[in-house]
Amino acid sequence: MDMGFVSGTTFEIQKVAPLGDPVDILLKGYHVSIRNNEAETILVECVDSQG
Repeated sequence: MDMGFVSGTTFEIQKVAPLGDPVDILLKGYHVSIRNNEAETILVECVDSQG
């Protein structure tokens, strides 16, 4: 649970492979690369970091 996508965890997409798969995500201070089919199972809420 400490290393995963759990409710309330803020993350940021860092890189996307040239063909769009996999995606590198920064969360809790480390990078996780996941495939698009895995990413589709994650429910996200966009947060405006501008203000």
